[in-house]
Amino acid sequence: MDIIPAIDLRGGKCVRLMRGDFSQEQIFSDFPEYVAESWVENGASLIHVVDLDGALSGSQQNFHSIAKIAGTKNASIQVGGGIRDLETAQNLMNIGTSRLVLGTTAIENPKFVELLIKHFTPDAIVVALDIRGRNMATRGWKQDSQTSFTDLVDQMANIGVNRFILTDIHRDGTLTEPNYATLEELVSHTRANVIASGGISSIKQLSYLSNIGVEGAIIGKALYTGAINLRKAIQAGL
Repeated sequence: MDIIPAIDLRGGKCVRLMRGDFSQEQIFSDFPEYVAESWVENGASLIHVVDLDGALSGSQQNFHSIAKIAGTKNASIQVGGGIRDLETAQNLMNIGTSRLVLGTTAIENPKFVELLIKHFTPDAIVVALDIRGRNMATRGWKQDSQTSFTDLVDQMANIGVNRFILTDIHRDGTLTEPNYATLEELVSHTRANVIASGGISSIKQLSYLSNIGVEGAIIGKALYTGAINLRKAIQAGL
């Protein structure tokens, strides 16, 4: 199972939020590229980068910081937040982004997702299932949709998406535990790869996720607070 550290960007800084609440922001570094270097030095092969400002505004706001992270030696990144047009997507791929993560646009403009799959490759596209209850949240998690995550998975799989990230918003940043039941449901529902996110706080939980059959786990706050040691988690060989 892939252990994927998260770097959330707001105003060019590395931050963490509680349940996606922008008023509950904790700044961990003014230099996200140094954070990326640390994760790579401790064994990370992929880093999950989110432009929080871009997710909220609908257009990317932290490209300069993302480019610095992408320039980190041996760093491979997947990037989400504010990717709503081909130019933005192409600019990210040009700096070495491995995967583009799409959330709001998957609901509001599925044709764009299909375009990106054809323009790049299916492996370059990931759809983020950001759920509150069973339904998808959009626009930086500020708006709730009427679309269930299973309905979106079916729609996206039909156009060629083969990787999803499931984040339970109620658990994100809480250091409680992942939403195992919903993750198991998703793994059973689709043949696509599933990455778990939200609430992960121990290596024991990572082991359980591995047994469920998820491809990877995105870890944020647990790494920044020391609840999980990245090197030890990777060495556990889950």
